[in-house]
Amino acid sequence: MSARAREAVLQRIVDRRYPQGARLVEREVAEELSMSRVPVREALRALVAEGLLELLPHSGVRVRRLERADVEHLYEVWEPLAAQASRLAARAAAAGDAAGRAVLEAALRQAETAAAAGEGTREVAAHTAFHDGVVAMAGNPLLARMMEQLSWQLRLLFGLRAEPEHMRAQHAEMYRHIAAGDEEAAAASTLLHVRDSRAVALRSLFGAG
Repeated sequence: MSARAREAVLQRIVDRRYPQGARLVEREVAEELSMSRVPVREALRALVAEGLLELLPHSGVRVRRLERADVEHLYEVWEPLAAQASRLAARAAAAGDAAGRAVLEAALRQAETAAAAGEGTREVAAHTAFHDGVVAMAGNPLLARMMEQLSWQLRLLFGLRAEPEHMRAQHAEMYRHIAAGDEEAAAASTLLHVRDSRAVALRSLFGAG
């Protein structure tokens, strides 16, 4: 139950039903989730430990505001992992992983459909699915576990920033190199995408690149 509560609170943070700086009251969250207070209390404590919530001086917690350093640190870790994931995904494609390619194609189609309809939340979900699909296709359990530790912070960041059209096109470029089995081109296009993503995030959140 505490795991379910954690997932539900995380999703509400990501989709901004619980915006940055919002105070979360254990009793109110439990009522909203139709759960007892014990698993909710455990979930909130876990999210404090993970850095997504912070304790208030007297009582309760609030959604932690992202600082510039948080974003910088996240991208410093994500960049090499994302490039290696694309490199390994391209290797898998060259070995005939048609199922992995299909997952990436579906995520790209979903992102385009959502963008055309102006559905930002669904577009963020599709972009997240694309990156998750690359990691899954890479087939490295250790890499997957490391990326799992970053996944919610990345989802939160994707939801907060703008998503320029050229970055959506970069996903398509990444896919072309992965599908072609070109490991180094896949890694290079991913590095470009992550570095552009960093600049967009800093500009969107803090007014600077």
